[in-house]
Amino acid sequence: MYENEVVVNIVGNILLEYPGLDQSVLRAIVEKAIYDFDIQPKSTELAVISDMRDKIMMYLATKKLDGLSDKTLKNYAIHLNRFANYVHKDVKDVTTMDIRVFLADLLKNNNLKNSSLESEKSILKSFFNWLEDEEYITKSPARKIKPTKVESRIREALTMKELELLRMGAKTLRQKALLEFLYSTGCRLDEVAKVKINDIDWQNQRLDVIGKGNKERTVYLSAVAQVHIIRYLKSRNDTCEYLFATTRRPVRNMGNRAIERELDKIKEHSDLERNVFPHLLRHTAATHWLNSGMDLTVVQEILGHEQASTTQIYAQLSNTEVEHQFRKYN
Repeated sequence: MYENEVVVNIVGNILLEYPGLDQSVLRAIVEKAIYDFDIQPKSTELAVISDMRDKIMMYLATKKLDGLSDKTLKNYAIHLNRFANYVHKDVKDVTTMDIRVFLADLLKNNNLKNSSLESEKSILKSFFNWLEDEEYITKSPARKIKPTKVESRIREALTMKELELLRMGAKTLRQKALLEFLYSTGCRLDEVAKVKINDIDWQNQRLDVIGKGNKERTVYLSAVAQVHIIRYLKSRNDTCEYLFATTRRPVRNMGNRAIERELDKIKEHSDLERNVFPHLLRHTAATHWLNSGMDLTVVQEILGHEQASTTQIYAQLSNTEVEHQFRKYN
């Protein structure tokens, strides 16, 4: 009775860590390994006493088809499996009180920020809403869970002076090209790591990138960015197809962490005292575009935001610009 649930649990968790494996082959191996064992819920912790994990795996598979990244899916799996370990119930038996007690216990033992608690609620609501839509349950128990009030903080972009200080910290051709690419395009970290040289339309100084939800959009290169990128590419003697490549052999594309480390090196060689990370360059670009008079909807399109409200959060006017506008009209 429990063997099939154990197999689903084991195979599902392995595939989250190693998505390239053949599911049918992996399942056959696990089934063979446990064939001679009589699995009971009281005799081993491996046994699954509810259908929760099975439904979680189905939910994640559906979300993968919807275009969610492996990183996001892994994050969802961690949070949902933690909930499954806590309640030990079939999905149809989970109540609103179960969710409330889980969240309260999580808040007490982990000292979560309101933003983290709201993320936890959002994942659970998405899961149970999906169960309701697919008619595995009649009504989502998460419907009565009220949203958490999240503190609104204005993200401060780099000023033009700070950006110039950062530019002075870029010593290598790759560092200069990377910095200018981030500032010119406003791309996300994942997007930058996946850009290939042939993606760039040099004549029109633009390229298409694949963003969240597997959606394609066009971003643009400034003249400064194009100059530094060309100089960097001319200095390379490898055959790697990616725009930003490692220096060690075998040469391959720079991953997310490698790009973050490169920005850390730029910051260390500058006189800038603030922490620097890829998303700060994205936010800085958006803020400077808006302060220069670019239309909000255009910025929204370049950044790949579905909602204009998201763009407004990313791109708050600087205090200097606010004062300038006040003096201008008074």
